Amino acid sequence: MRTTLTLDEDIAVKLARASRSSGKSFKEVVNATLRRGLLESSAARQSGAFVVQPQSLGRLRPGMTLDKISAVLEEVDGPSYR
Repeated sequence: MRTTLTLDEDIAVKLARASRSSGKSFKEVVNATLRRGLLESSAARQSGAFVVQPQSLGRLRPGMTLDKISAVLEEVDGPSYR
């Protein structure tokens, strides 16, 4: 299929370099690059949801609470945490 494609300058330069270094035509490099990008994008969508695996970080010191994060930071890092 023949079509007109407008490329950003930085992309055009990278594709031209890849074409020269591989000895393939510009068209071949563009098609291969697009094909790879589309396959990776499709694979990423099909991989499913990211699941967080929670880990225990131990118990808080007596008297500490996570209700006020600034107090926790000051307790851990000192008054210069900001």
